[in-house]
Amino acid sequence: MNFNIISYADAGCELGGSNAVRGGFTQHFNSSAVRSHTAPLKKMFHKFVLFCLCCWGLTGVFGESVSVTEGDSVTLNTNVTEIHKRDTIMWKYGAGKSKIATMSKKKQNNSCDFPDGRFRDRLKLDNQTGSLTITNITSEHAGLYELDISGAKKTLKSFNVSVYARLPVPVISSNSSNCSSSSSSSYCSLVCSVVNVSHVTLSWYTGNSLLSSISVSDLSISLSLLLEVEYQDKNSYSCVINNPISNQTQHLDISQLCHTCSVPSVSLIVVLISVSAAGSLLIVAAVEIFCICKKHRKTVETCEEEITYAETTFYKRNAQKTVRQFIVNFLSICVIGNTLQ
Repeated sequence: MNFNIISYADAGCELGGSNAVRGGFTQHFNSSAVRSHTAPLKKMFHKFVLFCLCCWGLTGVFGESVSVTEGDSVTLNTNVTEIHKRDTIMWKYGAGKSKIATMSKKKQNNSCDFPDGRFRDRLKLDNQTGSLTITNITSEHAGLYELDISGAKKTLKSFNVSVYARLPVPVISSNSSNCSSSSSSSYCSLVCSVVNVSHVTLSWYTGNSLLSSISVSDLSISLSLLLEVEYQDKNSYSCVINNPISNQTQHLDISQLCHTCSVPSVSLIVVLISVSAAGSLLIVAAVEIFCICKKHRKTVETCEEEITYAETTFYKRNAQKTVRQFIVNFLSICVIGNTLQ
């Protein structure tokens, strides 16, 4: 009986051992299944964290974009309602992260400076929030600004400031050399132009519809854009120059800039022909008079030679008067001819 009991005990131990082994196998199997299900979730979580870190890093590099027109003022906000006593604010500028402004509540002092003096008398710090204001900004103040708040809470922030030149008003002029006309229609060539501009787009509009445009990026150059319209066109046209933050518009007045190409009328042609004919007749008459006078002058010279070398002959008084009168008449005609010549 003892044997049997031992046998049952051994059997029970073996059975228990067998159950223990099965239980351990089942537990191991269940752990592997859980790990196989959670592995993709962990990978997704890691990717999400990495994405957030990358976004945070890119935000720190590129910063918040701020655009401003040259000559205006811009404020870089800290988004802090109030600076605490233990907080210290530091503003940095450029790739070298040069310090341009600091503020400390504890030390109760503010300072604004830059090594090359480009920010002299242009920086202002808000005593309550630490926000930085740049007045009368120019293109040399464009770039990356970094905010560093240290104290009870660490805050880092950056701003990428872009400065655009103030836009000129476009000038519209008529290109009269390209004026053309026909029996059916007549066209006027116009040009819209601006000088010394960069990062702009120049466009022609009719109403709100874009007709044509031209853009320039970094270079400071002059731009011009052509437009051809009919003289009888009643549509409204405008030339617009714009950059990312502002624009200037010039409206077209066709009646002021486009004058109809004139076509000579029949009556005008008749008048011109008549004047030309009359002028030709006058020229012919003048030539005839000149020739006659020249011929008479030769005749008088011949008469004078004959008179000079003729022998002295005495005539009666009446005959002498007749000859003398004839000579005087010829001399008068020749003098008149010389005067006309």
